[in-house]
Amino acid sequence: MQIAIIGGGAAGFFAAIACARANPENEVSLYERGSEFLTKVRISGGGRCNVTHACFDPRTLSEHYPRGERALISPLHRFSPADTVAWFEARGVQLKTEPDGRMFPVTDSSLTIIDCLLGEARAAGVRLFPRTGIEEAILGGPATFALRSREAGTIHCDRLLLATGGSRSIAGAQIAQSLGHTIVPPVPSLFSLHVSTPWLRLLPGISVPDIEVSLHAAKLRERGPMLITHQGVSGPAVLRFSAWGARALHDLDYRFVLRVNWVPDFTQEALRIHLQSLRESNPNRLVINSPLAPLPARLWEQLALAAGIDLGTRWTTLSRANAQALAQILTHTELEVNGKSLNKEEFVTCGGVSLREVNFKTMESRITPHLYFAGELLDLDGVTGGFNFQAAWTTGWIAGHAMADRAPALPS
Repeated sequence: MQIAIIGGGAAGFFAAIACARANPENEVSLYERGSEFLTKVRISGGGRCNVTHACFDPRTLSEHYPRGERALISPLHRFSPADTVAWFEARGVQLKTEPDGRMFPVTDSSLTIIDCLLGEARAAGVRLFPRTGIEEAILGGPATFALRSREAGTIHCDRLLLATGGSRSIAGAQIAQSLGHTIVPPVPSLFSLHVSTPWLRLLPGISVPDIEVSLHAAKLRERGPMLITHQGVSGPAVLRFSAWGARALHDLDYRFVLRVNWVPDFTQEALRIHLQSLRESNPNRLVINSPLAPLPARLWEQLALAAGIDLGTRWTTLSRANAQALAQILTHTELEVNGKSLNKEEFVTCGGVSLREVNFKTMESRITPHLYFAGELLDLDGVTGGFNFQAAWTTGWIAGHAMADRAPALPS
């Protein structure tokens, strides 16, 4: 049986390997438009490759997917992060877990993962075709599909997997649509926010371990670490905020007022009492030199100045109005957002092939028989932390075995 996979990323490679290993009698061919395979794997995690996340309960894991949560519960039971770890370790790639749950190869190099996948694909007999774009897929002929390629001409296959990734590659979506599928319009997910507030622009590189960001109009609220950048704000809290709010923020053209609570552990009353205790215990100390833990000193200074507190103000001379203004800005800082940036070199989208049109037991189309999907071409995406790669491994593994027509009882 001739099996064609379009897309040389994580999902496509994992599907190709699974398919070839499950049934060596099949001829599995993988086509990639670009000159290199696994380019997103190469840049992931700053070049270290965040392979997966150490969340080993499938239902809990599924809660990290703004799109696809319910659809992924069953697939994640079949191929979980534990299975991912075991798969790579069985091939000599050891993974390590960082304090935030992200898992990387112990080498801290994405090349370790790339070499493993390339080597496994070649050993399994997968035929690799870089610089071979597929422009069109037509039903019928001597096999189920006839694929049109400028570089390779007409290619016939019995099974077809589309794993072309997100909106940067529109060819996969166009092929899916031509074969009867609905495409949910893709929009960016996982991005940093541009903020032009002058005092914030003085603080690039400052990180805060625990803040809360919110946008009341869109009912968005996220908590966690924040990083202040040259252009605005980023870090896990902001990236999760952007993932869950991807469509709402797109509809706002990425222009809105972001509210930041720098001290989410404090209630308003507790904060008032704490500021009063600072006044009593440090009456002659300058307010700007008395940062509230765990806020960095430079951030505290700018917040105090933004609250209208003079550089020479001491706690004993701090007026009630200034104290109230300080409490207000600590809990309700408003930042004007006027754009977005990619998360480093990574690019994640929400949108793609409608999940209702895919059977997640096999990843086969409910509309066109023998057509399969895997990875981010589907309308599913996860927050930062290895979740998107896990979705690629899971959907690729399931699709690969389903196409092989000889699925093993356990992951391999």
